[in-house]
Amino acid sequence: MAILEVKNVSKKLAKKEVLHNISFEVKAWEIYGFLGPNGAGKTTTMKAILGLINPESGSISILGSQGLSQESKKRIGFMPENTYLYKHLTGREFLKFNGAFFYSNGADLNAKVEKLLQRVGLGDAWDKYLKSYSKGMLQRVWLAQSIINEPEILFLDEPMSGLDPIGRKMVKDLLVELWKSGTTIFFNTHILADVESICDRVSIINQWSIIINGQEVKKLSGKLEDFFIEKVTEHNASLQK
Repeated sequence: MAILEVKNVSKKLAKKEVLHNISFEVKAWEIYGFLGPNGAGKTTTMKAILGLINPESGSISILGSQGLSQESKKRIGFMPENTYLYKHLTGREFLKFNGAFFYSNGADLNAKVEKLLQRVGLGDAWDKYLKSYSKGMLQRVWLAQSIINEPEILFLDEPMSGLDPIGRKMVKDLLVELWKSGTTIFFNTHILADVESICDRVSIINQWSIIINGQEVKKLSGKLEDFFIEKVTEHNASLQK
């Protein structure tokens, strides 16, 4: 069953087409990688799905409803590529602020926050101000924020960007753990090794169009990196003819 359906979505910004007839679907309970070179349209697609921009045409269904209803917003998590955080708050305060939208019981929220901070490797830094966090630490606290409501579907925009190898492994292990507990995960990235190790299926976007739709990673005959480069190169060559 599809938990996310994107059909024939197109978008223009400043009269320039930035998405062209995008279509794909994500099944419930899978890890789905959305791949593409820089500037291909990955983040724009995610913004359209999350209602941050409005497409000129096409339709988007998520959690069984067209667009994002108030009810469906409670059931998703989102981590943007650029972390716009309140730097004057501590890690613990930031998560409590966000968690208050979902938990009315203070004791439940406190326990949830402490568990999440430990889970993302920030147990020793929860009372430090965010302005003192490294980029990798900010990535991890923002990831914790995105799952504080135990979402049914989680959207991540470049979740491993800025992380060292230890941080990347921690995030990958957490994503697999979330998937095993029933969370559907959709993430943008250009770090293909991470995709190859955890994703069920992938789509590739290039020059604002989908060029590979729902490829099963385990059915590739070779490396994902080689497949990606081959398909993007072929598409770029076809556009120049």
